[in-house]
Formats: sequence, C-alpha cells, structure tokens
Amino acid sequence: MTSQSSIWQVDFYRTATSSQQTLWELVVCDEATQTVETRSCYQSQATVDWLVEQLTDIADGTLPETIRVFRPESLQLLQLAGQRLGITVEGTRRTPFLKQVLRDRAGEERIKVESPPPQPLPDHLWGQQWQFASLPAEEIEYRMPERPIPFCEMPTELTPFQIGLGSTTTVPGIIIYAGRQSWQLAQWMREARPMFINYISTVAGESGGLVLEAGLRDRWVIITFEDSEVAQAGEKYEQRKQNCKGLHFLLIQPDDSGMTDTGFWLLQQQD
Repeated sequence: MTSQSSIWQVDFYRTATSSQQTLWELVVCDEATQTVETRSCYQSQATVDWLVEQLTDIADGTLPETIRVFRPESLQLLQLAGQRLGITVEGTRRTPFLKQVLRDRAGEERIKVESPPPQPLPDHLWGQQWQFASLPAEEIEYRMPERPIPFCEMPTELTPFQIGLGSTTTVPGIIIYAGRQSWQLAQWMREARPMFINYISTVAGESGGLVLEAGLRDRWVIITFEDSEVAQAGEKYEQRKQNCKGLHFLLIQPDDSGMTDTGFWLLQQQD
C-alpha cells in the first residue's frame, strides 16, 4: 500500500471458517487513497510479531504516522505493534472509511461494539444550568478557532466546510454553564474524549435526557428531565443534527454572559 496519507484506519478481529477454525482478519484502510488491504491468520498466529510483519509488508516502505482503531478488543495488540514500529495508535470511533468497508463486506454486525449502560455524570462536576443552542457554520469555522478557549477540540475533518455545510447553516449544540466547576468539567470531558451527544426520549414530547458517547464505548447521562418544552427542543436538536450531517458541538462556559469559554468540542454522530 503506497500511502499519501499519514493515517490508517485498522481493524483486527476474530471470525470463523466453515470448518469452525478460528481466523483473525487484519483490515487496513487508507481513506486518502481509497485503498484496502487484508490479511488473515489462524488464532495461534495472531500475535504482535505477526501484526508487525503484516503492517510492514502492507506499508511497502512508507509507514503511517497514526493508526486509528475503533474496536476495543483490537486496540491493545495494535498498540503493541505500533510501539515496535514507531507508529502512534489511537483508539477512536472516528473511522468512517473502515466501518463502511466492514459494513459492505459483512453487514452492520461487523462494526457493532457492545457498550455498557450509561453511567451518571459525576455529581461534583455538573454545572448550574444548560441549554440547547446553535451557531452559524461560519462562526464555528472562522471565529471559534480565534477565541482563547483552554480546552478546545476541533478536528479538521469535522469542521463545517470540510464536511460540506454552507456558511449560513445552523449547527446545533449544547451549552453547559458550569460556574466554579467549569474548569473541572472541561478537564474531565477532555479525558473522557467526547464523540457525540444524543437526546434520548423516554416519553415522546414529554421527557427524556442527554447521553454523552465518549471514548471507544463509554456512555454518560448528562441530564434527565420531565419537561415538555425541553423534550420538544431535544427532538428539534436531533433533527438539526441530521440536517448538519451529524455535526454538533458542546460548549462549556462559567456563566451565560458569553464573555468566557472554558471548553469547546466539535462532535459528529457516529455509527
């Protein structure tokens, strides 16, 4: 694989042959060149040494700087192989090209990752207030990077113009006014690695809550509520996410004055 990109999306998982022998399959995707390489081995061969050999062969002299892995069960072996090769291995759900390849080959089951029930957000971190909000795409694109935000994550591949949104598109989001806990909450969020925030309805138009999907499979309940107006706003939030190709944001501020930002994350709905 002759790569023009410094990032690969990689999976290494177990499957079974018709004779019930367990096989492991390595799938390596380079989104920039739209190339895919696969290798298979028996379970007895599924070792760090085997991975190092196969990744080196696939690289053909040009190793990537980063490998992205979405499957928790694959992460440790690939991290060990990455250490041997001098490659950073990052656990992230953001592997869209790889997931599409796996989905096309074997259906939705191939990309499913079991997640635990959502846990409540630690009480000592919760802010004073929160609200649904929105920002024009051009403000996210041009103004947010210029603001002095201590905790700010805006991956290039998630910026509005990069995913094809117009400058006047309204991007939905959540603002948390965390008061004195603002810094602690933003720091916790950075360590949790937010991926996306869903509104989950319990009674349509009457009650629901917000669930943060973070890391590879962590889930956190941000808030629950029984309020028809808030529930309807949550439904509009989900609709706006769909209209923005899943793009949304999380903004943490000390208060609602708009003068100070503590944390900002660009997020996108993932499979």
